[in-house]
Amino acid sequence: MKKLFSTLILLFIVLIFISGCGPSYVTVRTRPEPPVYVRPVSPRAGYIWVEGEWVKGGHGYVYRQGYWAAPRPRYHQYIGGHWQQRRQGWFWVRGHWN
Repeated sequence: MKKLFSTLILLFIVLIFISGCGPSYVTVRTRPEPPVYVRPVSPRAGYIWVEGEWVKGGHGYVYRQGYWAAPRPRYHQYIGGHWQQRRQGWFWVRGHWN
């Protein structure tokens, strides 16, 4: 009984590990266009505008609007995300602080 229990626990851990090993991006056939919206006024001087991004949602992408962010220590600018094309289709490369 003890051996069966430890085998089931090990199997459960392996299944969790394998389920997290899939691709880290979602590929779509056509690159979606971002919705048009008005950028709000900066809440404070020195804030940096972070462009809207596409985030994984279900079997595709969902658009998340941009926002104002306080500058981060040791970073000079925000590099916006972009679409990249591969053989299977398009996928979104997330933006990052540089």
